[in-house]
Amino acid sequence: MSLPEVYLRKNEDKRLRKGHLWVFSNEIDTKKTTLEQFAPGDLVNVKSDDGKIMGTAYINPKTLICARILSRKANLKCGVNFFKDRFTTAITLREKIFNKPFYRLVFGESDGLPGLVIDRFGSVLSVQITTAGIEQRKEALITALIELLNPIAIVLKNDNSQRELEGLSLESEVIYGQLPEILIIEENHAQFKIDVMDGQKTGWFYDHRISRGMLASIAKNQRILDLFSYTGAWGIPAAIAGALEVTCVDASEGALKLAKDNAQLNQVGDKMHFVHNDVFEFLKQARLENQLYDIIVLDPPALIKRKKDFKQGYEAYRRLNQLALQVLSKNGILISASCSFHLSRENLHEILRGSGRHIDRHLVFFNSGGQGPDHPIDPASPETEYLKTFFCSVSSSL
Repeated sequence: MSLPEVYLRKNEDKRLRKGHLWVFSNEIDTKKTTLEQFAPGDLVNVKSDDGKIMGTAYINPKTLICARILSRKANLKCGVNFFKDRFTTAITLREKIFNKPFYRLVFGESDGLPGLVIDRFGSVLSVQITTAGIEQRKEALITALIELLNPIAIVLKNDNSQRELEGLSLESEVIYGQLPEILIIEENHAQFKIDVMDGQKTGWFYDHRISRGMLASIAKNQRILDLFSYTGAWGIPAAIAGALEVTCVDASEGALKLAKDNAQLNQVGDKMHFVHNDVFEFLKQARLENQLYDIIVLDPPALIKRKKDFKQGYEAYRRLNQLALQVLSKNGILISASCSFHLSRENLHEILRGSGRHIDRHLVFFNSGGQGPDHPIDPASPETEYLKTFFCSVSSSL
């Protein structure tokens, strides 16, 4: 049975032909297509102005990103077998890279599943659905996960603001099985207790794995300041690797409590200090008290969530980096990161250059990084590349 058709306006098929998966509402020819006939999540065949098939998509007529391509073929049947096929492809890649089941299993568009993120925590899966199209097929995807991976629990992490835009509920739930009382994952020769239900995002941030390993490799005998530390993913491997001491600063008391537990779990509690404070205020006080650190990790949450927030967010990144440089020891190292898609690598590069010149410090990049291999980048979808990290050696002015 053929799916209903959505026609694009003239010349609005160029991005799709290059491989992108999104159709914006202003790209649809509303003279040929009556959007009101569709319910959020319905499957449609997308066609160019001249009638050539662009693929099968799910549609939400109420959102700016009006349709998302699932297949370049027409009349896709989006059931259990579809999800099993996409999941199998994603698992095959991850198992080539990782020898233990701790990774991001599905990364949206890059894995051909726009609107879906899945993190694998051993036998527990954390699923984040952000669109009505995936929500409508939730039962099929859960069935596919159970048949492929036989997990002990699957959690739906629905506390995401993007769900509001799609008209979806924000209540998280254990949709299958039962969560263990204690859930432990492994990363960079460390173990971490994680809180899937109440933690941020899916409960963990796998994306910085490689950069955190790089920090551990240079941490021996260093005094480290871990800003926006969350539950200790940067600081604890550094302590294990021989750091003299690690100070973790975060505004979340719950995250710091879990970080303390993780420090004890890895037997490095005696090296670590935990400060519940706003990072801006902490840095201002540290500067007044002339506290200095050999290595500073600056890994804030996304400070630019929307394009219109760019100016304010850019200024926040600039202030953070400038303040951090002011409490860095002579010949120290600043690790500066941004997960804001709207702050480009070039923007962060310029912030670091300008901050160094402003306080008369010589700064060079000796390493740079991005998201780990379980967050693959689709070259046709620039939105899938969001993380950028610079490792900066900082000395006195030349």
